[in-house]
Amino acid sequence: MASLQSCSSVCLRESALLLPRRNVNDSYKSRTVKWRSPRGAVLPNFHLPMRSFEIKNRTSTEEIKSLRLITAIKTPYLPDGRFDLEAYDALVNTQIEHGAEGVIVGGTTGEGQLMSWDEHIMLIGHTINCYGGSIKVIGNTGSNSTREAVHATEQGFAVGMHAALHINPYYGKTSLEGLVKHFERVLSMGPTIIYNVPSRTGQDIPHQVINTLAQNANLAGVKECVGNDRIIEHIDKGIVVWSGNDDECHDSRWNHGATGVISVTSNLVPGLMRDLMFGGKNPSLNAKLMPLIEWLFQEPNPIGLNTALAQLGVVRPVFRLPYVPLPYEKRVDFVNLVKQIGREHFVGEKGVQVLDDDDFTYLDRY
Repeated sequence: MASLQSCSSVCLRESALLLPRRNVNDSYKSRTVKWRSPRGAVLPNFHLPMRSFEIKNRTSTEEIKSLRLITAIKTPYLPDGRFDLEAYDALVNTQIEHGAEGVIVGGTTGEGQLMSWDEHIMLIGHTINCYGGSIKVIGNTGSNSTREAVHATEQGFAVGMHAALHINPYYGKTSLEGLVKHFERVLSMGPTIIYNVPSRTGQDIPHQVINTLAQNANLAGVKECVGNDRIIEHIDKGIVVWSGNDDECHDSRWNHGATGVISVTSNLVPGLMRDLMFGGKNPSLNAKLMPLIEWLFQEPNPIGLNTALAQLGVVRPVFRLPYVPLPYEKRVDFVNLVKQIGREHFVGEKGVQVLDDDDFTYLDRY
């Protein structure tokens, strides 16, 4: 107690020494001083970080339109359900090394539907901060709620994403006029890819809606999953299109005018998918990849991809429910596919394994 009193008295004496004392003879120095606001508040073009309308885009819509291979990147997990950023970084680095030009972060493949918005925006920010100079980062900030889509897109552009991916409102479907108004609210914020996948949303985005939205300079294009006939409709109107179907992307690109593909398969064989999009018509390579693509999509995506990446040893065999791995016999089939195509074409350096059922972890809380 005595030491505390001693310390207090010393501290008080030192504080007193630091306090300026006004000399009565200094009164002649007193004058009225006009208050000035802090410099940050009066900087020209200063903007609040969430005011997306004022943020300068870090990339142009034209740059996004030119991308040919965009990978819908997988999100790996630790056993406690948190993101495995070490494994994630390795996946993104592999995409860059093998020539992918863009990644979709937190899309269907990346399980954005199983993320909180905090997780979602954090992962977009992490990706842009680490890799934004080497690859275009397209954040999936779409929602069936316009309010949520607007807010998430504001945050995504605030942390630096190059473009946004937007789906049409699913489940609680709207009218065609409602689709236009929904997309107009997010298009105003920056480069945007619209994603049409009726098998998931329960509602098609017809060509006339896309044609109306194409008047907005921020529409980069459409990820189209309806098929090549629809792609032709868009192309005829000068609208940029990426195939959303890996099994059709070769013909979409080389026979029907698609710019490229937003791919799931490129998570596994990015170099071969680049060859498919950059190397001209290659029906033999397309045929070589078709058994792998069919295997990947025998169950809803990303079940096949999650299983395959775990078998390759590049992610932990951890699944956020409701996703579960493909059954044992399908995992055996994958081992055989890797041998047929060549292990050297797949991501990772470990040997491919079948994995037992007990090797997988299932998470319902994280």
